[in-house]
Amino acid sequence: MDDARTKRDAELAENYRRCEELVREQDVDLWLSCLFAPAAARPHLHAIGAFAVEIASVRAKTSQPLLGEMRLRWWYDALEAAGEPGAGEESGGARAHPVADALIDTLQRRSIPPEDVIRLLEAHVFDLYDEPMESMEALETYSDNVFGAPMRWRAAAIDAEDAARQEEALRLAGRAVGLAFVLRSLPHHLALGQQFIPAELMARHRAAEDMGHARATPAIRSVLAEIRAHALAHYEAARRAVVGQGPAGAALLPAALVPLYLKPMESKAFDPFRPAAPPAQWRRQWRLWRAARGKGL
Repeated sequence: MDDARTKRDAELAENYRRCEELVREQDVDLWLSCLFAPAAARPHLHAIGAFAVEIASVRAKTSQPLLGEMRLRWWYDALEAAGEPGAGEESGGARAHPVADALIDTLQRRSIPPEDVIRLLEAHVFDLYDEPMESMEALETYSDNVFGAPMRWRAAAIDAEDAARQEEALRLAGRAVGLAFVLRSLPHHLALGQQFIPAELMARHRAAEDMGHARATPAIRSVLAEIRAHALAHYEAARRAVVGQGPAGAALLPAALVPLYLKPMESKAFDPFRPAAPPAQWRRQWRLWRAARGKGL
């Protein structure tokens, strides 16, 4: 029994290590943010981050929506099985997937309901199709489920009580991060055929044709400026909503980079249809360090 437990502990440790590698490769901002969290919580933050990376990449890794839905369904089944009474450490084929194994262990150890994670999977179904996002409200709901939810789980993995106190700040920060990501990723999304810019805004600014031809016209700039204003408003509201300086504030740190990413977009020379280099890493690290010494934002 002791040998089996030792083997299982080593297996989990390796899977958590692989999650950290994936986060460091694919989301260095999150990886840097995790350095400011308590050491005991970091493996769980890496597992949540690696899961988010895996699911966000489904569209790019599949050639048809049906294949993407099959991938999401595999995760749905694995999480559902893990949440069943008596599931314990056994969760079918999920044990063979390092990210799934680490994530399920994190959900169980940190009492994060699998149903919350399943809502993220359901939100990502939108990624698989070429239908446009209908409205700002729909985009913000998407941001709540895809960006805000993992932020809340990371906060709960650090300190559940403090995470509950920061619930409103986490919700607003997740929206800010989600909207900023949509703006930053516009060239990538267009290349995949995805339409995250709300159709409602496009129609109001009469910018649909310009978007289709990737023309950075005044109409397009007005659409993107409106989304940018929403992102910054959520960021500022999140700053005001932070309660105290508890440990769960480390989960808010990725949102501290929102102004740094959005500022260059205000320039007339900025081309939203060309991939932009991120701010220098030293600037991001400095911003995170300053935020970590304050209230997380």
